Amino acid sequence: MAHRIPTLILGAAGRDFHTFNVLFREDPGTEVVAFTAQQIPNIADRHYPAALAGPLYPEGIPIHPEDGLEGLIDELGVERCIMAYSDISHEQVMHLASRVNAAGADFILPGARRTQLRSRLPVVAVVASRTGAGKSQTSRAVAAHLKSQGLRVGILRHPMPYGDLEAQGVQRFAHPDDLARHHVTIEEREEYEPHLDAGGTVWAGVDYARILEAAEAEADVLLWDGGNNDTSFLASDLTICVVDPHRSGDEMRYHPGETNLRLAQVVVVNKVDSAEPERVWATRETVRRIRPEALLLEAASPPIADDPEVLRGRRVLALEDGPTLTHGGMSYGAGWLGARRAGAAELVDPRPFAQGGLVETFRAYPHLAEALPAMGYGDRQIRELQATLDMACRDGGVEAISVGTPIDISRLLRIPVPHTRIRYDLQVLGRPTLTDALEPLVERVVGSRAQAGGDETGEAVNG
Repeated sequence: MAHRIPTLILGAAGRDFHTFNVLFREDPGTEVVAFTAQQIPNIADRHYPAALAGPLYPEGIPIHPEDGLEGLIDELGVERCIMAYSDISHEQVMHLASRVNAAGADFILPGARRTQLRSRLPVVAVVASRTGAGKSQTSRAVAAHLKSQGLRVGILRHPMPYGDLEAQGVQRFAHPDDLARHHVTIEEREEYEPHLDAGGTVWAGVDYARILEAAEAEADVLLWDGGNNDTSFLASDLTICVVDPHRSGDEMRYHPGETNLRLAQVVVVNKVDSAEPERVWATRETVRRIRPEALLLEAASPPIADDPEVLRGRRVLALEDGPTLTHGGMSYGAGWLGARRAGAAELVDPRPFAQGGLVETFRAYPHLAEALPAMGYGDRQIRELQATLDMACRDGGVEAISVGTPIDISRLLRIPVPHTRIRYDLQVLGRPTLTDALEPLVERVVGSRAQAGGDETGEAVNG
């Protein structure tokens, strides 16, 4: 057999598996000797299973911590490393490249389009400049508008396969019971549950060629709901990039968020209601300079408490979406903002009450002081989160919890004090509107359905 290039894929349980599936799984000239794992706790030291890896990998592929990168390159004779995870600064990317090069291997960054699958249906992709910019509420708004036009929307969510990879090859979520059946984490619930509450159907998992085929069988149009600031796994007819003026400038400093901005036909400058005006202005000017041909929308995502009186005048703990605070780099989220807006007397620092792995989380992300990330990548982390809440309420004088995570967290945790959810929906301000952005695609899909007899068959084709 000809020489197969020993290759190491640098990842975080998601993009890395997709990159392997699309570029290397059937490539006889490549031997992927291992994956590395970063960002997500408890995903290293396992295997990408043979059932997903294909006939070239009868024993599967090991997954190692990225901390041992140089040793792996030496031990496994690695000749090239493939960068395959997201929301990492340009400086961090090049430090990683320098480590790889110094260890004797090539550092490769695949082009966004090389790993995109092409659907027979029209595709809208919602991506972002950073984790926590507002993809979720933008995706929900896009799905709602498409459904209001009589279209069946298949929602393909960016992967979060943190459990049994073989069992997670193709996942379909159409009912809240499916969340328990698939043993999803808090992070997965945060992305799937709001779509299900709105009557949507979500596909996710590991093998996106099979996931795409399953979704196409039930939909007229597909919606890619991105993760972190990763690029879309699907070639899209319309790419919507959400940017966050709270982190003005990050749209040009983080990988692959800048790529998303440069690919977008529509850019949503979100959170203009809560960001400082000069940051909104700076973000808008960056978009106009880098992507002048894009349709520019401005939007608010006001954090509104279900019951503000629960928080008013009380010592409040803000329980937030974990990824936004950790690798997203935010020091606060919707829970914090909603508590302030509701008139909380004080936001309690959760760090003195952290239990288990949350101690290391706060050590790794020292910018966190007035918000508790709802870390929940497994049962142990959920137990540690529960213990942290219990101690903060018992010993820290917490009188109420402001729940900024977009799910009903009380289904998973016992909250020992009064609490209320903070909700945030996309509100596009002025013109152009989201309807303006989507109208050409909707007209094309509806026209194609009519031409193909889609009223009876439900079929759709690209215009």
